[in-house]
Amino acid sequence: MASNMNSIVSLRDLPFSRRNNVDKLALKELGPPRPNLNIKQVSKKAGKTYCRGFSRSWYGRKTWMAGCEVANALFCYPCVLIHPDANTDTAWTKTGVTDMHHLSEKARKHEASKMHMDSCLKLAAFGRVNISTQLDESYRIAVRRHNDEVSKNRHILGRLIDCVKFCGVFELALRGKDEREGSGSNPGIFRGLVDLVASLDEVFEEHLRTATVFKGTSKTVQNELLDCMASVIRERIVEEVKSARFVAIQADETTDVSTQTQLVLVLRYIDGKHAVQERFFEFVPILSTTAGSIADAILERLNSILTEEEKSKLIAQAYDGASVMRGKTAGVQQKVREEYKNAHYLHCYAHQLNLIMQQATSHIPAVRVFFSDLGGISSFFTRSPKRTALLDQIVAHRLPRASSTRWNFNSRIVSTVYENLGDLIVCFETIRADSSFDNTTVREASGFLRMLQDEDFCFFLQLFHQIMPHVDMMYQQLQKKDIDMVFIKRALENFTCSIQTIRDRSSSQQQEEETPGTTGSRRALGEREKQRLSKEICDTILSHARDRFSFTSHLVSAVLLEGGLFDQHQQTFPEEALNTTVRAYPMLHKEKLRTELSLIYESPDFRGCCGALAMYQVLQSYNLQETFSETVVLLNILITTPMTTAEAERCFSTLKRIKTFLRNTMGQERLNALAMLSMERELVRNMPDFNERVIDHFACLKERRAKFQYK
Repeated sequence: MASNMNSIVSLRDLPFSRRNNVDKLALKELGPPRPNLNIKQVSKKAGKTYCRGFSRSWYGRKTWMAGCEVANALFCYPCVLIHPDANTDTAWTKTGVTDMHHLSEKARKHEASKMHMDSCLKLAAFGRVNISTQLDESYRIAVRRHNDEVSKNRHILGRLIDCVKFCGVFELALRGKDEREGSGSNPGIFRGLVDLVASLDEVFEEHLRTATVFKGTSKTVQNELLDCMASVIRERIVEEVKSARFVAIQADETTDVSTQTQLVLVLRYIDGKHAVQERFFEFVPILSTTAGSIADAILERLNSILTEEEKSKLIAQAYDGASVMRGKTAGVQQKVREEYKNAHYLHCYAHQLNLIMQQATSHIPAVRVFFSDLGGISSFFTRSPKRTALLDQIVAHRLPRASSTRWNFNSRIVSTVYENLGDLIVCFETIRADSSFDNTTVREASGFLRMLQDEDFCFFLQLFHQIMPHVDMMYQQLQKKDIDMVFIKRALENFTCSIQTIRDRSSSQQQEEETPGTTGSRRALGEREKQRLSKEICDTILSHARDRFSFTSHLVSAVLLEGGLFDQHQQTFPEEALNTTVRAYPMLHKEKLRTELSLIYESPDFRGCCGALAMYQVLQSYNLQETFSETVVLLNILITTPMTTAEAERCFSTLKRIKTFLRNTMGQERLNALAMLSMERELVRNMPDFNERVIDHFACLKERRAKFQYK
């Protein structure tokens, strides 16, 4: 235990500042950890290749230097202890130094920094107390009493944090609808939770009954705790981003229920456990939806996350397809690209699928009318409980509402009407024959009855019933957060093949089969016209799918790691795709990547990999990260590149729920904190020191009469 307590990993999990004095003195006595490190760096000069490695002699030359076997990097032990969260010279405190070529220069520069000198001074002075203080028994007693009071206050605050955290995770209102003091309204779930916890905790109950300085249940304390929680979660996300090799952003804007335009920012990266993460980072209020306003908001947040040296880590930016976002000269993506050169733009793929279907419905007048009529059936039953009761009695199935939102073309109504066509006809006939329904209902039912029996309507119903399952399947695949470009490419090929099959089948049929439940029509399209419309609908979908899902130059890299093409690549190496990939991502070493890919194409172990994520996991399980280093970098890029903004859509759904539960005049910081607690509940649950970190932030917000910091 003693040999590990001074490790860099241990100090990250439990910082020096949060340890007791006994442990602090032990850490000072143990000194910096000095494990054997395997740091090697290959460089070229004058046509010759040099390999520099780490030598243990550095430990003797720099007494402050520490090593970390996990990070395989060098750190400054005094700075890690005294200033672990400093934003300057972070290589020596957070990420670690691995650059052997410039190690002497970096060490000399760090030794001359004010932060390093201050850390060494404070560490040297720690534990040294003057004689008068040692002899002052009353001082030691006062310190002991102070620390006992701090322990009690931190326990109380921890219970309050648990209550606020519970409300945030389950999206429950902290207070009643009217949050004004003395309003007499329902105090809300938070106070109920506090009373429940007090009934189980005697110390907490006594505090609530007797406290005069700090009770902790006021609206001000709640808001401060929420602010501190958001800060802790955001700091953890930033830590994960900084340790990740690459990062991508997803952003979109919408107007919430209080008419405030909000921009949601989601970060995507691979964490230290090799898992794909999509983290909600912040709701950002924007004054307008112009490209300049949105770009400024995004850049401001990015600059707070990534330093100047880390700008190359941002490899992708995903927005919707509006011109304000995708404009090549003045769009948001271009303004971001001016500062972050590697941030390639991608359109949200799930959004693209919806645009394809909308194009198919709006481009052809007859199809637009069909979906308008179809949506009318659902609206007819939702307007009256009596109609809905009859629908439940006869059809025994509710009709979903057709959605015109840009996120999801709701195809369930097509399947529902097709599968229950006969029962719907009976339902409308019953309404016409029932004298208890008013004239308006009977008139509308007669119109829908004629529509359901119309041959043209049934033709479109049958056609889209064949198309929609493929749309639904593709949409669900695009909503996954752990997909990659290889997976998307294969899924799109399957989708286009399915639509092409429907097209070919419709053109080869000389006579359309009659849809079950039809009884004839007043008018009908000819067979040739039906075939022409079927072709036009399928051709529209295929054409727009090819255009909108076409891989641009920086996405051609997906071809290099598609398992189904390995046999072909083994025969003829994809040189053009490799060149395009290296141009798009200049951090890749071309020759080494070519050698690694050649071995992968020849090896049968990789043939079964169905995507970049699967291959990445195979390399990790075989411990081949160093052997196939360039391939791992490329896989990291492919996996980090976002294929959907589904997470952003979930963020806005949560935003609307939270704004409904709480007052519409809620502050922006409180909104961010509640949304973050709700959407990142797993992250909070996996932070064992979450409450302690929140308390530390809370104690530093301002001077308080209650004490929360140990002496």
